Amino acid sequence: MKQHAKFARKTVTAAAAVSVILGIFSANAALAQDGLFGRLFDNDRNTKGERYVPTVWVDPDGCEHWAMDDGFEGYMSPHVNRQGIPVCHRQNVCGVMNTDQYFATNSYKLSAGGRQNLANFFQSANSRAYIIAGHTDSRASDEYNMRLSYNRANAVAAVASAVGAKVIDVRGYGERMPKAANNSAAGMSANRRVEIICIR
Repeated sequence: MKQHAKFARKTVTAAAAVSVILGIFSANAALAQDGLFGRLFDNDRNTKGERYVPTVWVDPDGCEHWAMDDGFEGYMSPHVNRQGIPVCHRQNVCGVMNTDQYFATNSYKLSAGGRQNLANFFQSANSRAYIIAGHTDSRASDEYNMRLSYNRANAVAAVASAVGAKVIDVRGYGERMPKAANNSAAGMSANRRVEIICIR
């Protein structure tokens, strides 16, 4: 009798398990018919919010990061080689433009000729990405110079983006990183510049 009762309990338990499994498959089938299951788990879809798309992002120091973003939240992790060393690219100042030749005084609007020269530069520079940094001389206030240098760098970056070049950072340093002393006209002229940093 005890053996029969134990066997009966096992049979009922197995039947219940099968019932649960069949219920799950039935629910999934219903979801699939409604399109819900497909929208949640179909890896072929690329709709915003439904799939993480991996990509490589290069930071301002030229180092790569694995990045995934579904439009709502993202994840990022440094890209390292087999030895655990970050994968970084060589970067150097590949272009220095004197702003006197591209902008009017106290302006961040590029001249037509300056815009064309920059477009030609970015189309032929053949770099992976760019960092654009603006600088001024020491005249005017620090706040004003910071804003002007950033706006000028941003104007240059806009030309780069317009011709398909990848700009990963735009910086404005104002008068804080002079190239020459600001005690002469020549020195101040040298400091009024936008530097283009190429990441190879």
